[in-house]
Amino acid sequence: MAHQKNNTLEIISRLPKEKAYPTPLLFIHGAFTAAWCWDEHFLPFFAQAGYAAHALSLSGHGASPGRERLDTFSIDNYVDDISRVVATLPAPPVLIGHSMGGFVVQKYLEKHAAPAAVLMCSVPPQGLLASAIGMMFSKPALMKDLNGMLTGGKVALESLRDGLFAQPVSLDLLQKFAKNAQPESHRALWDMSLFCLPRPQLVSRTPLLVQGAELDHLIAASLVEMTARTYGTESHIFSGMGHGLMLEHDWIKPAQNLLDWINTQLPEEKIRHDYHL
Repeated sequence: MAHQKNNTLEIISRLPKEKAYPTPLLFIHGAFTAAWCWDEHFLPFFAQAGYAAHALSLSGHGASPGRERLDTFSIDNYVDDISRVVATLPAPPVLIGHSMGGFVVQKYLEKHAAPAAVLMCSVPPQGLLASAIGMMFSKPALMKDLNGMLTGGKVALESLRDGLFAQPVSLDLLQKFAKNAQPESHRALWDMSLFCLPRPQLVSRTPLLVQGAELDHLIAASLVEMTARTYGTESHIFSGMGHGLMLEHDWIKPAQNLLDWINTQLPEEKIRHDYHL
């Protein structure tokens, strides 16, 4: 594993043992977390499959600078973070964004080209309000804890389990997530709610894979399906799984689906190994 600061942003990289495919992968995390969440399973998996796999921590997240001014960061600032990292890579990457990261990917694609992109349990282009209202009624305790995190409060392990997981999860992983959980930018949350919504007619120029989870309490499967309809594609909803697809017990299912799809999107000479692990 390579752990570096590239242009001051934290980047975690996993590289194949042999020569990598020319197209790298860039993973973008969601709210309240950082790049580490991709390194539990996804980065090693995709490196083993032959791809250079990178995850960045957005400004104010993880070991990236700016925590002291987190609330000043907008979605456009996060888009700039992606642009800075992309500029350092040897080729334009496939972008994979989870939750808020998926929203940031949509905004990036308004003005930038990418070979393909993946929206995983992503905030829909219509914004965050429907999710927030739904959670207010269906999971009020979780909503309360998330609001507390905005001001630096600690999240209860039970709320983490309820919000992210639908499958058995180890106490060690819950404690690791709680340790690494952090506040999120108020400005970015408002951007996702009202002020900086994507323009689908610009985003849809890029091939998109839309993934969701049947038991997601944060971004309901119905919202994932709405995202897919907006972009004229199909949604892939994983049964029995929760919002934290990349950390769930059955993480291999969305990972393999993602790998298979990427291999169909990239030029033929880069692919054609069977990595059904």
